[in-house]
Amino acid sequence: MHCPFCRNPDSRVIDSRTADDGASIRRRRQCPACQRRFSTVETASLSVVKRSGVSEPFSRAKVISGVRKACQGRPVTDDQLAVLAQRVEEAVRQSGQAEVDAHDVGLAILQPLKDLDQVAYLRFASVYQDFDSLEDFESAIDALRREATDPTADA
Repeated sequence: MHCPFCRNPDSRVIDSRTADDGASIRRRRQCPACQRRFSTVETASLSVVKRSGVSEPFSRAKVISGVRKACQGRPVTDDQLAVLAQRVEEAVRQSGQAEVDAHDVGLAILQPLKDLDQVAYLRFASVYQDFDSLEDFESAIDALRREATDPTADA
């Protein structure tokens, strides 16, 4: 770690503690050359591999952007979308992998979106799961109805 003051390539860790509910580590460092102290924050990187093979960092903003289109005209707030994106990131991180497939991110969106708004869920699922007939919509709606009458039933 380079010192941000004198650019010395070495530093000594003085103190470490978790931050952001354990999602990152905050380290207090001291430069042996200039003796100045500075802090660093370390987080585990999470990358999403797209269909094209390109890898990019996971972005809650991209999750929100994609879901916002499905929620257009629905009574869904920005705060609810932020919580949904957080739930999606937590679910994806629980896989324990540093790189996840974009398809897996989409799957992680479905359940929190279903819990948030069923109409938005149907809109998102129709595009994500490539509905191509009325029967696809009917089966998805039937599954939602079964879940509403029997919460222990799996869709």
